[in-house]
Amino acid sequence: MPYNSTGRVVHDADAHIMETPTWLRDHADPDVRDRITPLRYPGGNELRQTGDPAEQQRDLIAAFDRLTERHGSEEYQAVEAEEIMSRKNFAATGGFIADDRPRALDLLGFSSQLVFNTFHNRRLRDWEHVGDSQLVEGVARAHNRGMVEFCSADTRLLPTCYVPLADLDRAPALAGEAIAMGAAALLVASGCPPDHSPSHTGLDPVWAQAQEAGLPVVFHVGGTGDLIDPAYFRNGLPIPPDFHGGEENFRSVDYMGIPGPPAQTLATMIFDGVLERFPDLRIGVIEQGAIWVPSWMRQMEAAFEAFARHEERLRALSLRPSEYVRRQVRFTPYPTEDVGWIIEQAGPEVCLFSSDYPHVEGGRRPIERFEASLGDAPDDLRERFYRTNFEDLMGSAMAVLAA
Repeated sequence: MPYNSTGRVVHDADAHIMETPTWLRDHADPDVRDRITPLRYPGGNELRQTGDPAEQQRDLIAAFDRLTERHGSEEYQAVEAEEIMSRKNFAATGGFIADDRPRALDLLGFSSQLVFNTFHNRRLRDWEHVGDSQLVEGVARAHNRGMVEFCSADTRLLPTCYVPLADLDRAPALAGEAIAMGAAALLVASGCPPDHSPSHTGLDPVWAQAQEAGLPVVFHVGGTGDLIDPAYFRNGLPIPPDFHGGEENFRSVDYMGIPGPPAQTLATMIFDGVLERFPDLRIGVIEQGAIWVPSWMRQMEAAFEAFARHEERLRALSLRPSEYVRRQVRFTPYPTEDVGWIIEQAGPEVCLFSSDYPHVEGGRRPIERFEASLGDAPDDLRERFYRTNFEDLMGSAMAVLAA
């Protein structure tokens, strides 16, 4: 029996590949390949279920050769069904071996997964801020090739392709490339590009292409600079472990900073009329939580009331800020957040189910956690959460699934 035993269609709005050390380099053009440093996994957290991290890090290429062989063994596959939600990161079925991912989907019982990278959001954002257009475009293309190649293993896998927004003249062409390559969603940094607003009218051709293609624009955690000032961690106290038991991922204090970039970016895009100009554009805010969304919506309403008399851009809007959100923006709550309360406060349109497979942060029982917080919510609300809000977000990508 698959993990999803609810009897309903469940789409997973946040899933990942686990990039091997040379994954990005392997998909890059020769002119940038030597400039891409292989991954090292310095904390070792992602390797803990696959052996001793220090031993594996001595020769990562050999370690992954051994791990690939182990994943293919009868012994390893014999207990996949029982361990589909307990094996995480590089130990998970289909985490880094594309041909195994269809089997993982069957065992999970999900009708589709929107697939993101694991290790490159911050790298892509940082490269975008260095001003080297050749490198920025080269790593974006390498990322997108790798994502589309991995997801070609099964039509239920929906690849996200990165579009740098730093260069107003080049961004539209890069969006077009990603769409032509087979993107199911256009991934952009959650924060501000280096020299202009994400609402700049020069980016309208990017949003226009996404709208015309019926593809969403998506944000994902990691696509920013530091979430908070590093001085917050210089507190004279021991460093607490993160989800993995290590030191390099976010903890409670970092968690409080996660909503900042997407909240500011989306509010700016709404106030500056991007969602007004592109009413069929959909935006997904993925793995950045949703417990903040009701208060953020009310804050935008307060800003609208306070400044509409003085700002022509606000008077030109045909909807209230919250109405744009309900029409066009979708969010994935963390399983520890009260999704029932979020929906009650923000509306039934805004929330999406996600598992974060195969990451530790998603937990072993996300459906059970969400079900507990949904309580006695009616079936049509559950249907929105698990299925129809995702289908509305993904637009034309759903036609591929239907085929």
